[in-house]
Parts: sequence; C-alpha cells; structure tokens
Amino acid sequence: MLKIRGPDSRVPLRQSRLQPSIIHLSERPFHPFPRARRLFSSTPAAATMASSDPIVQALQQYTTCDVSDALCKLKYRNGGFLSGLTLWSPRRQEGPTKIVGPAYTVKYAPLDDPAPKHPTHYIDSVPEGAVVFVSCPPKTPVAVYGGLMSARAQASKAVGSVIDGRFRDLQEQRDLDYPVFARDVGTAPPYELVKVVAVDVPVRLQTDEQDMTVRPGDYIVGDLNGVVVLPRELAAQALPLMEKQVAADAQMAEAIKKGMPFSEASKKFRA
Repeated sequence: MLKIRGPDSRVPLRQSRLQPSIIHLSERPFHPFPRARRLFSSTPAAATMASSDPIVQALQQYTTCDVSDALCKLKYRNGGFLSGLTLWSPRRQEGPTKIVGPAYTVKYAPLDDPAPKHPTHYIDSVPEGAVVFVSCPPKTPVAVYGGLMSARAQASKAVGSVIDGRFRDLQEQRDLDYPVFARDVGTAPPYELVKVVAVDVPVRLQTDEQDMTVRPGDYIVGDLNGVVVLPRELAAQALPLMEKQVAADAQMAEAIKKGMPFSEASKKFRA
C-alpha cells in the first residue's frame, strides 16, 4: 500500500495510479475535471480548506513527473520543477511520502533589508491543508526552519513544508513523521542574519539555475522526484493532460515489455 498525505489523513492508495476511483474521498465516485473547472478560481487559496479543493483531490493520484509533463505541454517553464529541493523527512529520499496542497508562502530577508519584520509569527497562521513554503536569501548559512515549526504546522493540519534554504532539528522532524523538503540542513537559528518580512506574498526560488516564482495558492506537489509548482490558473488545464499521459505511458510500458521498440510504442500511444 502506498501512503499519500492528504490534508486530513493518510489516504491508502494502491500502487497503480491509473485508477482514480480507488482514492476513496467519498462514497460516490470522484470525477475531478468537470467539477474542477466549475470551481476553479485564480484567487489564492489561503482561506480555502484544501480538503474540499477538487484540484488537490485530483492531484493525489499523480507524481511530480506527471505534473511536469503536463506543464511542459502547456509551455510552462521547466515544467514547474523547483530545482535543489529534495525530501529529508520522514526519510531521506526514501519511501512513499508525497505532499499536495496550496502554497502558504513565507519570505525571509537580510536583517539590513528596509522592510520591517513581520509583526506576528508566520507559523501561527498556517491554513489547514497548506504546504508551508519558506524562502530565504541565497547562500544563507543558518537554518530558517526547525522542529518546533513543524510541530505547530502539523497541529494546524498542514500537509508538509518546503524550505528554500536550510532547516534544522532533522531528527525531531522525523520523529513527528512530518514531511520536509529543503536544500540542506544546518544548526544555527536564523536571528543573526535574516528576518521574516512578509507572509502570503510571491517568492522567487533562490537559485541561479532558474527564474521561478511561487505564489500564495499555487499548488505545490512534492515526492521522491522533487518539488513542482503548479500555477493555480493552469491547474484545470493540466489535470486532463496528466490523465491522458499516464494512460498512454502505461500502454507504452506494457508494449515495451513485450518487445516493441520504444520509438514504435511512442508513436503508437503518444501520437
């Protein structure tokens, strides 16, 4: 059985991701795409319960690679991939951990930045079902996130945290069985060098490899392959593409196992 982390609980899911009906989110079969289109909005989801978001529900069955494939077809840069962010907790790049939810963004800046420090602690305002996305200046040597932050986020029913920088208290994170994706680990707290200046604002990925922005309410998907951002306004278009691609790839895999050349299978099932 594969554990998928949803906003409310771990939802058992068989290994096959080609059977959306096996995600038992209700007594009635779930048909995400028509309803997703009706309910879709470009408004950030900070005040929306992700547990009732049809986009979040539909994304549970897909991998980050599936999301990227769809975004590439929609000409979204790098397929939404956020480079350098990998799984550290509950285990390091191992196991079935997956997170899906709207981004709740946190922006750190250097202490000498003219922007004032945010008046309240961001961790006390995390919406249920959200993915906490913490951004800090590049090459910051201190940790900007720790075990107590995860304890509070978990109590608020966040589905996981993504740290665009360093975090600490790795064993505490694992003891909580709480998902954390990050660039690296550290030991020192952030107060010497950086401060939180804003919450629920667009933040840029802190790398020179890409020019990527995560906005409040954009969908964050994380698994062993890495972390992907799905822009909210593209979600309803991307989901049917994922469904079609996954079905085609399953047919290709079966044909290749029976001896069909890759190029022939690709032409037959992906054309």
